[in-house]
Amino acid sequence: MDVDVSSDLRIRNVLGRLEMILDNETSRIGVDPTFDIKTSNAHKSRCLYELSMLQRKANPADLPKSFEERTRSIQRKLEDNAIRIEAHMEAVRSVVDILKTAMHDADADGIYTPEQFRYSEAG
Repeated sequence: MDVDVSSDLRIRNVLGRLEMILDNETSRIGVDPTFDIKTSNAHKSRCLYELSMLQRKANPADLPKSFEERTRSIQRKLEDNAIRIEAHMEAVRSVVDILKTAMHDADADGIYTPEQFRYSEAG
């Protein structure tokens, strides 16, 4: 099936949106505390889904050479983005571990809770 002008334009638009989302997410993750990674990930997933649906209908031989080059560029951006996300998730896990340890240490600091002083009426 030949790629018609509307499919060509739709693929270009999705590639452009995906690239913009990747650039934004990669530059802001771990830097901007107001960045909403969940929403960004939803937008990224939607673009990838749209792209897969559009490319499924097209014969790769009919796609312009520029699509192949842009797709390779986006693939590299996806790889960089995945590295950033993994680093961010590792940092989050580290903070959670620190907080767990601090809570555990606070519980074990010799201060007793009211439940520890309760006694059984049977004993």
